[in-house]
Amino acid sequence: MPRRRQTAEWTAKPLHSRRLLYRVLMIAGLLGTALVVGTIGFTLVQGDSVFDAFYRTVTTITTTGNQELSPLHRRGQVFNAILILFGVTSMFLAVGAMTQTIIELELQDRFGKRRMKRMIQSLHDHVIVCGFGRVGRHASFELQQARAPFVILDRDESRVARATGMGMLAVAADATRDQSLREVGVERARGLIAALPSDAENLFIILSAKALNPTLRVVTRVSEEEAEEKLRRAGADTVLTPYAIAGNQMANALLRPHVVEFLDFEHSELGPHVSIEQVRVAPKEPFDSRTLTRVMNENHTGAIVLAVRRKSGEMVFNPPAEFEIAPGDYLIVMGEHERLEELEKLLTS
Repeated sequence: MPRRRQTAEWTAKPLHSRRLLYRVLMIAGLLGTALVVGTIGFTLVQGDSVFDAFYRTVTTITTTGNQELSPLHRRGQVFNAILILFGVTSMFLAVGAMTQTIIELELQDRFGKRRMKRMIQSLHDHVIVCGFGRVGRHASFELQQARAPFVILDRDESRVARATGMGMLAVAADATRDQSLREVGVERARGLIAALPSDAENLFIILSAKALNPTLRVVTRVSEEEAEEKLRRAGADTVLTPYAIAGNQMANALLRPHVVEFLDFEHSELGPHVSIEQVRVAPKEPFDSRTLTRVMNENHTGAIVLAVRRKSGEMVFNPPAEFEIAPGDYLIVMGEHERLEELEKLLTS
């Protein structure tokens, strides 16, 4: 499915965090105002020292009394009565706000977990991302931008909180355990990304996931190149070596800079509105065999067909205009997102 680039701010604070910050600032403002006004008032009206005025204010708004200090003058009594009305009211408001905040956080945490569980149970054909480190985080961003359903598994609760704050489904659990994989619907998932820093843990995840869902497509990272073959034997469909990829990119940036710039759409002059996507031809009949020329003339997409992957698995690069596509084929095309979506609607209708 062609994806749309989003410009959303990933670091936006959740609504409940802003509400909590507002209440804390409100409580601090009320109490601080009461203390400052009371201290200044008793200093001017009663003639107390700054410390005595501060102490008298604290004992007044906390309703503990101030009998141990000097008696109040008439003006001091009037000011003290006003301070009691304002200060004690502020104290009660502060206690009530704190109590309400604590109760809301407890309920929010409880109902938030239930809501998260219901959302995960409703997922189908989704992707499971194991690990929200540097690799898993970027993979999750790509899935979120593509609007693909996915859920994150990570042992670190702070990472899980960060992911949920970005609007992602995330669960604090050990991805190497079968029960954790079942809880995020591995039997219903279409893919899994094993992005833990340890090759041994990724191997364990792949073995468990493939045993629970043999049709699952698994993509993983590998730190040691020697472990690549083991991960493939365990069932990984794609094994990526971040260090090798980075090294190749650095060398190509010097040897073939224009090729790298062309392929890096996000940072090239082509802009984020152009991408390379795979578009599937309707896998079921009825679908009349069509040539690429006919498809492009019907759609006027202006998209460029780079390759066609046959249903049999054969890959045809740079297919000619008279090339006939059939149900179950995949077209590897380049173009603007809106045009690619139109092409997909044409081929899947």
